[in-house]
Amino acid sequence: MDMLITPSHLRGEIAIPASKSHTIRALVIATLAPGRSILHAPLVSADTLSCRASCALFGATVHDNNVEAQPAAPLQAPPRWEIAGTAGTPHQPQDIVDVGNSGTSMNFLISTAGLIDGYSVLSGDAQIKRRPVQPLLEALQPLGVTTHALARNGCPPVLVQGRMRGGVTQVQSRISQYLSSLLLHCPLAPNDTEIRALDLAEKPYVEMTLRWLDKQGIQYEQAGMEQFRVKGNQTFKPFDEQIPADFSSATFFLCGAVIPDSDIILRGLDFNDSQGDKAIVTMLQAMGGSLEQTDQGLHVRSSQVRGDELDLGDTPDALPVMAVIGCLAEGTTRLRNVAHARFKETDRIAVMRQELRAMGADIDEHEDGLTIRTSRLHGTTVDSHHDHRIAMALCMAGLAAQGTTVVKHIEAVQVTFPQFPDLLRQLGAEVRIIEI
Repeated sequence: MDMLITPSHLRGEIAIPASKSHTIRALVIATLAPGRSILHAPLVSADTLSCRASCALFGATVHDNNVEAQPAAPLQAPPRWEIAGTAGTPHQPQDIVDVGNSGTSMNFLISTAGLIDGYSVLSGDAQIKRRPVQPLLEALQPLGVTTHALARNGCPPVLVQGRMRGGVTQVQSRISQYLSSLLLHCPLAPNDTEIRALDLAEKPYVEMTLRWLDKQGIQYEQAGMEQFRVKGNQTFKPFDEQIPADFSSATFFLCGAVIPDSDIILRGLDFNDSQGDKAIVTMLQAMGGSLEQTDQGLHVRSSQVRGDELDLGDTPDALPVMAVIGCLAEGTTRLRNVAHARFKETDRIAVMRQELRAMGADIDEHEDGLTIRTSRLHGTTVDSHHDHRIAMALCMAGLAAQGTTVVKHIEAVQVTFPQFPDLLRQLGAEVRIIEI
């Protein structure tokens, strides 16, 4: 499917859906806990449904109050998932664990497989098979887990054999999910574990993981974000949690700060939550954007923003949308310290340079980011490269461009934000899905 976009302003209010990062952490912990855990208002998307199905292969059972709902379909009621866990003893999967397009699920469930005294094979779609997991595989080996990347390229599919016993290890952590994976699973090893995190990026995502561990009463010690000692032979407990709204999804609507004649309210965002992408609000405010927290929600109004130098090391998922905002800002915007954005669903640095240049952007690529100068964008056909965040960022660029824009493969948004086209229409955007 493609999306046809006509220049539009945004007006109105929308509720931001639940966080993918929180939903997947909740699913993994519920799978490892005893008894029944309840997730209120989890994100229902292709990624989270892939994670849920994968957790079922490890022995979790799930009751869904919208059992017939699909990612893009209207829900019959607010989603509520009830998960019966495995009490720290996940089952050996009887089939290949297919995580679809979910890199978070792959990285977390590799360690779940490491708790099993037996073999597991984990794989995914074509993009997952290009995403590196070797640092995590190497970090698990000193802890008693045998791991192999079957294609011998450091990427899935992977073969994992436990059982994890604990010990001393280190992990290269430019992709923070490797460290989070260890932190979520080492408490269930019989012995204590010491972890040294090397070159850590995306720190707020690790802080999110630690908050989940704190709520679970898990015992650990840390020296900054570089050294962790996790007590072994612990257990998770069943829980009943509301899943917070997703700042990563909200960032696309922050383009309302630069799209002319826009005035929107984003409901449901909790600025006390640990999500790293809430920092984008502060960045845009520093650039002169009109964004204000109110009793109704985050109020975003069009304004003239100024270019700035932005460190996206902790917020790499924001690179695509910030590249679009850079085109519309006055002066030069530099997005830096975000080389790890090259190892997401696509090389997002190269792809955003390529696609925004096709729309007339004055943009240069660097090893660790992008430099963007004020640009008059024009409508054309651009390609999402099957990457959900590229797709949504290019849609926002189309709203501010002159003429009509077509974004190819818009179905990619179902990975994390299936409601995205409907919410755009709700805000008055002139968009139309084209079936190919």
